[in-house]
Formats: sequence, structure tokens, C-alpha cells
Amino acid sequence: MKSHRYIVRGKKIVTVSPLGTIDNGALAVEDGKILAVGRWKELQKHYPSLPVIDYSNYVITPSLVDCHTHLLEFAPSSLYATSPENHFAVGKALLLSALSSGITALGEQICGHPFCDFSVCDYRSAVLDMPLDVSFATTSISIGFEKLAHYTAVTQSQAVEKKELINPDVVKLIAQASDYPGENIFINATPANFTADEVPRAGEIIYTLAELKKIVEIYHQSGKKIGTHVAGEVALRMALEAGVDVLHHAHGITDQLIKKVAEQQVRIVATPMGGTHLLPNSPEEILTLVNSNIAVSISTDAYLPPYQGTSWLPFQDQTLKGPDVLMLIANPAMQLLKQYGYDENEILAMLTAHPAEILGKEDYFGRLEQGLDANFLVAEGIPGLDIIEIEKIRNVFFRGEKVIDRIK
Repeated sequence: MKSHRYIVRGKKIVTVSPLGTIDNGALAVEDGKILAVGRWKELQKHYPSLPVIDYSNYVITPSLVDCHTHLLEFAPSSLYATSPENHFAVGKALLLSALSSGITALGEQICGHPFCDFSVCDYRSAVLDMPLDVSFATTSISIGFEKLAHYTAVTQSQAVEKKELINPDVVKLIAQASDYPGENIFINATPANFTADEVPRAGEIIYTLAELKKIVEIYHQSGKKIGTHVAGEVALRMALEAGVDVLHHAHGITDQLIKKVAEQQVRIVATPMGGTHLLPNSPEEILTLVNSNIAVSISTDAYLPPYQGTSWLPFQDQTLKGPDVLMLIANPAMQLLKQYGYDENEILAMLTAHPAEILGKEDYFGRLEQGLDANFLVAEGIPGLDIIEIEKIRNVFFRGEKVIDRIK
């Protein structure tokens, strides 16, 4: 739609805001922002001269937010063995695949790639012309090979010793370059997207509690929140005692630790597909987290081999899966929350408002409210709850512009 001002009419609008769900609702959009949200008849009367896009057979929701991905750094070479020369061309294609899946905002982790000597600035430049909002978490990473491999976003392709991971100058540089609390540190060595036999030390705890406290202090003194890759009771307890703000994965969390997370108002990014050495977040575990008033986001950690042996994942092999499976892997938990009486707005928040808050972008997107970006979906049902097929997302709008169109 080329007009700078228009109204979108829907069968219902799930706002993920205090407005809740509005049957026979409408959005007024002006210059890429939401001008008003309300009932169709009221907005039609208030803005009689605005052109109308009639989606009255469809549901309108905020577009999706995947706040934990690895699409630009590791995915291109993992999926296609691409060379550094065309690395970003492949990466941008993966971003467009995410967009086609209804995702208009991503949280990318930049860890340091052993074969591609790109800086954080290179990654930022690569996405400038993309119709998505991409935030970057700069990190240090430890990979669980037989000989642990350590990299950082600021030392790029150069492997470092463990002592550099706790060097205050290096930590400060990483903290200052980070947009949001992603996997800024890996308390456990990660399996990354390798098979178990390739990473026998996956899960090994890298830091002492004293080291963690110092790293957290540096982030907070820099005015930044810090997130961590963490799994297992011991490592989770250390993260909470050190004052980490966001737990990514939190696989193996206990009921006692869930209470502590709630008390400290720590956020959790759940990854039901995998990402650590332990069993990933089950629908029942996500329900327990939500019941404890913890703001849960669901993310793909893509591209990732799905954990084998779960009851909630339909995948039969360990082929790397991307952002296109976000609705699929979130569906079991979302359905369980619905069974327990949660409102559809509260449920959808796990894919929209909560991850937007993790990215620090809650004043820009994640809900359909006056003044926010007009990032929304036109779909055959509520994404992740009613529908899991990307083809049922008929239109994707980013800042008021239609960027994906499946309605012919």
C-alpha cells in the first residue's frame, strides 16, 4: 500500500495490549506508525477519508519477534559451506526467510567466527537495507570440543584463551558493543550446532562465581543488561547469584530456582528446540514459568539441530532448523497455556511483546498500540496458537509497508 495513511480492517485484532482482542476491529496507520486501534465502525467514522484495506476474513496480530538467533554469523557456512565472499548474501537470504515466516524483528548473537573475520560493524552494515529490525548481542563463546575453543565478538576470528574471557578490558568492549542482553556470556560450554560426539565437553562450566560477578558488574557499570547461555542447576544458581538479567535456555531449571527467578524478576528466553547439552524447555516447564509470573519469550536459537527424544518436537532428524519453525515449536506450550485458561493475548506475548522487551524495543513493536510501529500480520488464525504453517500468514507489514503478500 503506497498511501501513507490507511485503515486495515480485520475479523479480529489480537493487540497483545491492555485493549485485548477486538472483534471486527481496525488499525489506522500513518507514516509507518499506528495512528489508532479500535472497532471498525468507530475508526471508519473517525477517519472517513482514509482508504481501507479489507482483511475482514482474517486475524490481525503483531508480527513475530525471534530474540535469539544465529542467522548471520554461523548459519551461512553451516547450511551452505559458503565462502566469506558471499557470506552476507546468504545471510540476507536467511533474514528474508525469517521475514516470510512472519518475523519482523530478530535478536542476533555475534560470537566470533573462526573462518570469517567480520567485525560487529560489518554485521550492522549488512542489515541496513533489510525490511527487518535486527538487534545484535555481542558475546564471548566457549565451544565444548575436546579442547575448549573460545572466541569473542571483539576479537573476531582469533581464538582466545580463557583468561581473555574475564579480562576486564575485553569484557567492557563486548558490553559496550552489545544492543541487548542476549548470550553475552556462555556459562556452560555450548554444543553449538555440532553433534554430541564432536563436543564432548558441552555443558562444562567455564566461570567461577567470582568471575561471573565481576563480569556482571562490568556490564551494569556500562549501563547494559547482561544475558547468558546457561543450563543445569549449578550453572543456573551461579547465574542468579551473580545477578544476570536474562537467562537464555535455562534448561534443567528446578522449582526452587524458578521461585528465585521470579523473586529477582529475571527474564527467560525459552528454546524448546534445543541449544544446550540438556533436554530443552518442555511445554509443562514453560507453563510452570508463566504460572510463576515470569516473562517468558520463546525463541528458535536458529539455525539449530533439534534435540532428539522429546515428546513435543515433530522432527525426525537433526537437520538444522530455522526461524520458519518458530510457530511449530511454540505451539505445544501455547496450546497448554490455552488449556489452563490463559488469554490469547497473554499467550501470543511469548512471541511478540516479551521478546520485544528483551530487545529493549517495547516502545517500538511487539503490541498493536497507538504510536508503535505498524508491524503486523494478516493471518488465518493466531500465529503459534491456531496456525503453525507459514503459508497461513497471508501478509506481513513492516513499519506500515506490506513486505510479504500471499493474498492473490
